[in-house]
This record gives sequence, structure tokens and C-alpha cells, in this order.
Amino acid sequence: MSNNSDDKNAMLYFLAGVGVGALIGAAAGMLLAPKAGTETREELAHKMEDLKTKVTEWMRERKERRAATAGSSSDEAGA
Repeated sequence: MSNNSDDKNAMLYFLAGVGVGALIGAAAGMLLAPKAGTETREELAHKMEDLKTKVTEWMRERKERRAATAGSSSDEAGA
């Protein structure tokens, strides 16, 4: 059982690292792009707002799945 948990944690850390690396790369690319500072800041603000929306949606879905799983587990335990 512990091995399965360790595998899940390793995958989670790997995916988190990939995500952070992608964000850093995207930010560096935008900051080094040959655009005016105002355009770059506006584009970065839009990208961050999109990211915030996606993360919020992902968290909502995770909570719904967790609640559905907890509900079905308690139903099975009572049967």
C-alpha cells in the first residue's frame, strides 16, 4: 500500500515540476520578447487570468470528484 502512495506522490511532484517549469519558461519568453513593455504586461496579465480560471476550474472538479467518491464509499460501506 505504501508503494502505491509513493508512486502517486512521485507522479504528483513530477507533474508539479513540469508545470512550474512551463510557467517559468513562458514568463521568461514573454519578458524577453521584442514587444513594448505595456503590450507584454497586458499579455502577461491575460495569461495569468486564464491560468487562474483554469486552476479554479480544476480545483472545483477535484472537489466534486472527491465528494462523489466519498459519497459512493460511504454508500458501499453501509451496504
